[in-house]
Amino acid sequence: MLQDYEHEVFSVLFLYSQHRVNHFEELFRGTIVADSVYPQEMLKTALAYNAAAVILVHNYPSGDPEPSDADRRITERLKEALGLIDIRVTDLVVVVSDGCKSFAEMRYL
Repeated sequence: MLQDYEHEVFSVLFLYSQHRVNHFEELFRGTIVADSVYPQEMLKTALAYNAAAVILVHNYPSGDPEPSDADRRITERLKEALGLIDIRVTDLVVVVSDGCKSFAEMRYL
C-alpha cells in the first residue's frame, strides 16, 4: 500500500495505552522527494483519538530505506511535542518497495 505510492506520505498508527491499534491515518502528503509534517496537526489528531502512543510511518518512493537527517529531526520534534502531553512516540517505520526499516531497531529512538 504505502510502498506503492509515487509521492511521500506521512502516516500515523494511534495506539491505546496497552499499545493496541486505535486508528491509522495518512496525515501528510508530499511530492516524490519531500513532505511537510506539522507538529500542531499531529497533536490535534492524537488528542482527537485519545492516543497514548503513536507509531509514525513514512514511505520513501525513491526506494532507499536509509532515514534522512530531516526525518531524524522531525521525529525528534514530534517526540518532544507529543511528550508534552504524555503521548509516546514508539517508532518511526520507513517503508520502501521491498520492505521497511524501524527507527527503534536502528536505535534512533
